[in-house]
Amino acid sequence: MKIIIINGPNLNLLGKREPEVYGDKTFEDYFAELQFKFKEVQLEYFQSNIEGELISKLQETGFSYDGIVLNAASYTHTSVGIGDAVKAIETPVVEVHISNTHKREDFRHVSYISSGAKGVILGFGLQSYNLAIQSFL
Repeated sequence: MKIIIINGPNLNLLGKREPEVYGDKTFEDYFAELQFKFKEVQLEYFQSNIEGELISKLQETGFSYDGIVLNAASYTHTSVGIGDAVKAIETPVVEVHISNTHKREDFRHVSYISSGAKGVILGFGLQSYNLAIQSFL
């Protein structure tokens, strides 16, 4: 099984950015834990702060992978293009958020990705990624 985690803007700052919301662990450290836990899965990771690069990665992996875990971060609430890319590909996508976006600012209550996603997991911290991977097994 081949699964990719695609992270959007500012998630490269995990461990430094708003630790009260996002925790104090870097994603690279957490990703190593996921690889250890899910040894039977070929896990890959991609992060970009650029919307077009996220769309290109969805298109590149969206016809040959078994699953995509997507945390588009703030683009979730603004990018029709990423939402359209999720709908255009064959690989199922699970939308993930570290925080409970419904407990945050009103604009974060809208997702352009959810309608094309297999499911949505939010509010469980980094464990949201773990739950998303489990949904593909």
